[in-house]
Amino acid sequence: MKQILPNHHGKGLRIGIVQARFSNGIGSALLKACVARLHELGVKDKHITVATVPGALEVPLVLQNMAASDEYDALVALGVIIRGETYHFELVANESGAGVSRVSLDFNIPIANAILTTENEAQAIARMHIKGAEAAVVAVELANLLR
Repeated sequence: MKQILPNHHGKGLRIGIVQARFSNGIGSALLKACVARLHELGVKDKHITVATVPGALEVPLVLQNMAASDEYDALVALGVIIRGETYHFELVANESGAGVSRVSLDFNIPIANAILTTENEAQAIARMHIKGAEAAVVAVELANLLR
């Protein structure tokens, strides 16, 4: 039996990141944690591209353009959607998630989706550092797996 083991070595990998600015304090913390972990895994700053967009619904379009450029080995989606009092939360969470997945499948590129969907700001704050770092690991591991 052939087994492919996880490879978390990021040397030489090119990573694109799209961060939603809505709730920017949390999004910025996600980005900081993600980039710090990418550095720990060996990804150089010159191989990381960060684009920001207004909110989670705009993330898939920019991911799609990055994927189409064929310049990246993996992509990362960052942001937060916090439940409010209306149905808008479900709409944004579902459409954003579906868009990110569609881009990944359509372009055969790994996308680590770290767009948090939480009930409140406290839950987002509790998860922002770990989820940002986890997204970096997922991106690197999947980029290496697909190679």
